Amino acid sequence: MSAPERIPPRSVTTADPVAELLARGELTVRGRIREASNAALYCTVTHEGLDAACIYKPVAGERPLWDFPDGTLAAREVAAYEVSEATGWGIVPPTVLRDGPYGEGMCQLWIDTAPGTELLALVDGEEPEPGWKAIGFAETGEGRPALLVHADDERLRRMAVLDAVINNADRKGGHLLPTADGRLYGIDHGVTFNAEDKLRTLLWGWAGEPLSQEALDVLERLRHALTAEGPLTAILTPLITPAEVDATRARVDLLLTTGVHPQPGTDWPAIPWPPV
Repeated sequence: MSAPERIPPRSVTTADPVAELLARGELTVRGRIREASNAALYCTVTHEGLDAACIYKPVAGERPLWDFPDGTLAAREVAAYEVSEATGWGIVPPTVLRDGPYGEGMCQLWIDTAPGTELLALVDGEEPEPGWKAIGFAETGEGRPALLVHADDERLRRMAVLDAVINNADRKGGHLLPTADGRLYGIDHGVTFNAEDKLRTLLWGWAGEPLSQEALDVLERLRHALTAEGPLTAILTPLITPAEVDATRARVDLLLTTGVHPQPGTDWPAIPWPPV
């Protein structure tokens, strides 16, 4: 599987000041996120009197993976942002491809999170309390089983739909960023868009349940945007392989045909490890 030629997905104009800041601003590295499996650098970016904090992930710092073409994770992060924008849900923070201090890479707006927002929990019992959805059972440090649950939250449900579309193989709890204004962002989308089914997530609480009408409407818009001549196809084509664009289109079609949230697969671990 060969990697596509990577170019910026669209021209950046002053109509999108955040994207322009990320794409054209001067990057200054301030530190490294040591918990990240690939090089993730905390930076500031400045341009024409504007400044922001951001994350810069250079392609040169990506670890090779057996099931993804080398040097493509940054482009997949941008592709996830573009699909998120096409849904209208704004789940993925603004993300661009650009050159930086260590070469080409992904640059994404830094999101400050709100402390105390509980989206995941381990609880006793075999059924979740109202307002929660069951993920599965897990071993606690004391050796007793506990039920892993996530909030029955419409923001998470939208994210579950997005993950099904982009075939997210790594939706962990630490990738959920709630903010003080009530928004919920998702980050770390480097292992997405594989042509084979690799959906691996903590958001299985709606598995097999009917999709909301809102989700069906969004998926219908994505279907039109992903036609051969569609605008989203044109945006994704430089970022992922043609087979992966076709597979994205097929996943949207399947979701619309079944009308339900997908079930965990049997030939791929359904929950990422570690889950947080």
